[in-house]
Amino acid sequence: MDEKQRILLCDDDENLGMLLREYLQAKGFYVELCPDGDAGYKAFLKGKFDFCILDVMMPIKDGFALAQEIRAVNSEIPIIFLTAKDMNEDILKGFKIGADDYITKPFRMEELVLRIEAILRRVSGKKYKNKTLYNIGSFQFDTQKQLLTIGDQQTKLTTKESELLSLLCAHANEILQRDFALKTVWTDDNYFNARSMDVYITKLRKHLKADSSIEIINIHGKGYKLIAPEVEA
Repeated sequence: MDEKQRILLCDDDENLGMLLREYLQAKGFYVELCPDGDAGYKAFLKGKFDFCILDVMMPIKDGFALAQEIRAVNSEIPIIFLTAKDMNEDILKGFKIGADDYITKPFRMEELVLRIEAILRRVSGKKYKNKTLYNIGSFQFDTQKQLLTIGDQQTKLTTKESELLSLLCAHANEILQRDFALKTVWTDDNYFNARSMDVYITKLRKHLKADSSIEIINIHGKGYKLIAPEVEA
C-alpha cells in the first residue's frame, strides 16, 4: 500500500500486543499500541486512524465501553474485537455496539490480517459508490447517468458495466481484487458469475479503445488493473 493504513490496537496483554504490532507493521500497516481502554480513547482522539482492533477484557475501560465512545465520535471506522471468550452473548453485544468482526483468542495472525483487508475493501467499496464523475484519460464517466463520453461520442453503459467500471476507476492503476469485484457487483463469486465478469471486462475494453493510453489488464490469480494516465474523481 502506498499510504499506510493506520490501526489503533488496544490490548493489555503486553506480549501479544507487541507481537501483533510487529506483525501488522511488517504487513505494511502503521500501528499504535495502547495497554487499556482509557489510553486507547485518548490516542483515538489525538490521532487519525483507519481501523481499530480492541481487546474486550481490558483494565480501566473494557473494549465494549471503548468501542461505544469511538462510535460516538466516528460511526464508520471499522472495529474488530479480540476476546478470550467464545460466548454468544459477548459476540451479539459486540455486533450491537457496531463491531465489524470478532476473533477469538488464540488466533492465527494471518487470519486477522485477511479479515482486516476484507473489511477495508468492503468499506472502500462503499465510499467509491458515492463518486459520480471520473475523468479517465480522454473519457469522462458519469456513474449516475451511466454515460461514457469522449469528445462528442457518448456510450450508454448497462448497470453491470457501469458498476464494474466504477470499481476499476476507484482502483485505477492498482489491482482490483477479482473476488471483491464479484461480491460487490454480482454479490457472489461463483464460477458462472466469474465468467460473466470476464465478458463485461471485454465489453469495457471495447468501450475504452478510442483512447490507446487506457488498458484493462489481467493480473493472473488476483484480478484486474485499469491502467490510465489520469483518473480523477
